[in-house]
Amino acid sequence: MPDLVRDAQRGDVRARDQLISGHLSLIYNIIGRALNGHPDVDDVVQDTMLQAINKLGSVREPDRFRSWLVAIAYRRVQMHLRSRKMTLTRHLPEPVDVPDPVGDFAERATAEMVAADQRRELAEAARWLDDGDRELLGLWWQEARGDLTRAELAEALDVSAKHAAVKVQRMKAQLELSRGVVRALRARPMCPELAGTIRLWDGAADSVWRKRLARHVRDCPRCRPHQSGIIAPERLLLGIAALPVPVALWAGIQSAIQAGAAPAVVGGTSLVAHVQTLMQHKAMAAAVTATVAVGGGLTYAVTYGPGEPAAPVAVAPPTAAAPTSTTTSAPQPPATATASARPTATPSTRPATGPGAADIVVAPGGPAGGDGTLARPYTSVSEALAVVRPGQTIALRGGTHRPTSPISISTSGTAAQRITLSSYGSERAVIDASGIPADQWAITQRASWWTVRDLTVTGARNAAWTCLSCANNVFERLSVHDNAGVGLMLRNDGTAGNQVLNSDFHANQGSGLSVQFGAGEGNLLRGNRAFGNRRDGIDLGSFRSRVTVQYNWAYRNGANGFALGGGSPAVRAAHAARHNAAWGNGGHGFVDEGNTGAIELGNNTAFRNTGLGFAVTTAPAVLRSNVSVGNTQGQIGAAPATEPTGNSWQLDGFTETDLRSVDASVAEGARAGEAALPGTAYLQTSNGMGASMAGS
Repeated sequence: MPDLVRDAQRGDVRARDQLISGHLSLIYNIIGRALNGHPDVDDVVQDTMLQAINKLGSVREPDRFRSWLVAIAYRRVQMHLRSRKMTLTRHLPEPVDVPDPVGDFAERATAEMVAADQRRELAEAARWLDDGDRELLGLWWQEARGDLTRAELAEALDVSAKHAAVKVQRMKAQLELSRGVVRALRARPMCPELAGTIRLWDGAADSVWRKRLARHVRDCPRCRPHQSGIIAPERLLLGIAALPVPVALWAGIQSAIQAGAAPAVVGGTSLVAHVQTLMQHKAMAAAVTATVAVGGGLTYAVTYGPGEPAAPVAVAPPTAAAPTSTTTSAPQPPATATASARPTATPSTRPATGPGAADIVVAPGGPAGGDGTLARPYTSVSEALAVVRPGQTIALRGGTHRPTSPISISTSGTAAQRITLSSYGSERAVIDASGIPADQWAITQRASWWTVRDLTVTGARNAAWTCLSCANNVFERLSVHDNAGVGLMLRNDGTAGNQVLNSDFHANQGSGLSVQFGAGEGNLLRGNRAFGNRRDGIDLGSFRSRVTVQYNWAYRNGANGFALGGGSPAVRAAHAARHNAAWGNGGHGFVDEGNTGAIELGNNTAFRNTGLGFAVTTAPAVLRSNVSVGNTQGQIGAAPATEPTGNSWQLDGFTETDLRSVDASVAEGARAGEAALPGTAYLQTSNGMGASMAGS
């Protein structure tokens, strides 16, 4: 290898090509494991290889090239975690499997059931590690596989081999503690004392809760046995296949290298810019299939999906560039909404016949033993979910469906064959989740390419509908109300390309609608109403990617109308909010909650909220043509870096009399046909400022 390095330094393109491509898999695996499959893995690998290409001439000891390259990767991971302030969060009651770029960290294991299950536990336990230990795990995994020596690992850490050994042992000890915690949390039934402890847990897998829960597991006679029978992590890691490098990443870097020597130019463009341009087209690898070898000679086919999924095919994509753990405290009694807060949705005129209209039918209250046909329907939603396949439609007959155990949605559709869950024809199905235990989410979805429409979900004693790392789903014409937690929650990394349309979320004890605790591009909220909820109407807390929020109304919520950020540490997400209206909320109308991203706020209206109309005290927000009037604490609270233009508070003498109407009865009443927002003169202005209020 030293000769190869020297040849590359002298400008030998083939040598440099071979040098970089020969180490790409190693670097991809170190970064992929350290970042736990985060969507930014490709970008960090790209940055690492670009830096290596541009600094190749600085390598004075060619025989240490690999250590030098690994050290660059390690530093890039540290920089990424610091800049993004990555906070990995978890949920209750079961740990989340966060996908990596080629499938779950533990899904490509051996066929032995015990080892496979423990690999899943190990993957989940890794998410409880601090950032430093997670970075070290990425390096140590390569050492366990034989791809790095201990000396190279120590050099990457910039410590002695002896000190590196101590750091590895400490990391492994934390990993073992976390594995015991994961086992205890996954146990069914769960230890009652543990269940009581985690009622105050916010779902964040951090060191404080790891120590608290580990102490319980260590001292509790019921939980202590969960620490026995644990296979050594070295044995488990050796059975996990290396991550195949995505074709788009490979092709982009190879093309850039072949285009010319750094820091030469390619067609007048620097090599760095050329690679960056190529990497913008990662979506060309939408479905690259790779076969990987695993322990025991078994092989599995895994599919790599693009970092930015396409928008759902059933609904037009966002018109502008865009993409919770709810606190699991003891459930509160359902909120009581007034008659005016309970508008009646207009039934869908969707026909009951047609291709895929009712491939699987579920009817409440029927005899058991059905086959899912219209003549002999299933009696539970879970029966249908167990057999549904891409391209099919599950139709729920009208009436009240009363599940007594949590509903899990795990089968994904495809871009060409979406799965649909809806009411049958013009009937209206109600899912009453009050029979599901209070320590369980009512509906948990881990699937993509679904269309869910024309349903009512109510009575959940915890969160009603939670979608984990879901992509390209459409939720439309829903009514989610009177639940003890969040109404609809999209969360975790990989939450991308989803659309929530023309739905009502009201009288929930948590927020009405939330996109939280994760990242993913292309998410759109449009035409929704969130009202009478105990917390925020619409909440984007701790979501690190841009969400487009258009033509939504949030009113009479206990906290804020629209929370466009938040989290600890604070996120930096440039959300776009246009033509939304917030009125009568107990907090602010629109609030950045510490978000430092360049939020775009255009043609929004805040009216008679208890807090400020617009509280953007940290974000360098762009505010255009917004209206804020009648808010108790004032109309605007803005950071010095905001850019306001043409807003009502910048005009002399703007008052409520400049609004066409302050009668909210139509806006808070029944929806229009196909569940569109009711067009109303409420809060409209004559000069085009503020929300249009013309319906969605």
